[in-house]
Amino acid sequence: MNIEIGAHFYLSMFFGIIGMGYFVYGKKQARFIALFAGMGLMVFPYFIPEAITLFAASAGLMAVPFILK
Repeated sequence: MNIEIGAHFYLSMFFGIIGMGYFVYGKKQARFIALFAGMGLMVFPYFIPEAITLFAASAGLMAVPFILK
């Protein structure tokens, strides 16, 4: 198994779980920025092929609800 494929898989799972938490929080608290950030964290790892790019984009998307608060 290629290391890059394994890293991408684990990063996708990690950020997907965090995205699920953002989504549930945003839905319960009616905070649409957190809701959409959670949806983005769960969906966009399917479209980003490189682990480094996935990490950078996910970290940026995780920061959006705190910046726009």
